[in-house]
Amino acid sequence: MATERHSAQSDQGVPEWWRRLGLPGLIDLHVHFLPERMERRVWHHFRNGGPLMGDGWRISYAWPAAERAAHLRAMGVRSFPALAYAHKPDMAADLNAWTLDFARRTPGCLPSATFYPEPGAAGHVRRALADGARVFKVHLQVGGFDPRAPELAEVWGLLAESGVPVVVHASSVPVPGGYVGPGPIGDVLRRHPRLRVVIAHLGMPEYEPFFELAGRYERVALDTTMAFTDFSEAGMPFPERLRPALLDLGLAGKVVLGSDFPTIPYPYAHQLDALARLDLGEDWLRAVCWHNAQAMI
Repeated sequence: MATERHSAQSDQGVPEWWRRLGLPGLIDLHVHFLPERMERRVWHHFRNGGPLMGDGWRISYAWPAAERAAHLRAMGVRSFPALAYAHKPDMAADLNAWTLDFARRTPGCLPSATFYPEPGAAGHVRRALADGARVFKVHLQVGGFDPRAPELAEVWGLLAESGVPVVVHASSVPVPGGYVGPGPIGDVLRRHPRLRVVIAHLGMPEYEPFFELAGRYERVALDTTMAFTDFSEAGMPFPERLRPALLDLGLAGKVVLGSDFPTIPYPYAHQLDALARLDLGEDWLRAVCWHNAQAMI
């Protein structure tokens, strides 16, 4: 497969990119829309960096929410969530109300929800599922919580039974902290092996142990968020030795497209070009950019 043939070049070229693959569009399982006040704080964090983040980065799509949603649709992203995540008690219920309402009024947006280890967590998840949530998100680093917390035992059981995917940020990017790494979430999976966990960012920079989890558990997958881009390859290059596993996992339904839109320092199209230049074949691209996520949601 020639990289040039599959280069989107710019966001305007994205529809032609997926049409050449014979796809009806794209499904991106790692997109963020947040309540405005929270969004401003998140963007400030990424723009300004910190002691372990360096100078931060320019956010390419710091636009009003309606413009961002319209841009995704114009590129042919047919389904995308509004991933929010709680980092302290008494946040999850309000965030879920916001994200579920946002999905109801935003064409193409998947109903999404979050949870936190607190009294009533299982009730929050039950309500979100009853309200139609089709994907959940937790960020173990930002939340700073242990996924093995007793308050979450029932939550993981509910989600394993439902089959609804949970996008879990379990690795140590952008900064170490929280209960990250394969150990804590791996313990959860040992107790709930039917959980449909999607490991964000391919688990970078701890690629190998998270690939092992995806290989071990039937419903564990990885998303491509920021992986293989020039930005990530400069500091956290993907190990060449894992290319065969990446190919096999993608064709087995265990790799899905993720982008981190809008909080990225490059055009959306660059994520697609980064996947295409891996030269893993058109079947792999079709699976990652559409079929694998479609089977989950």
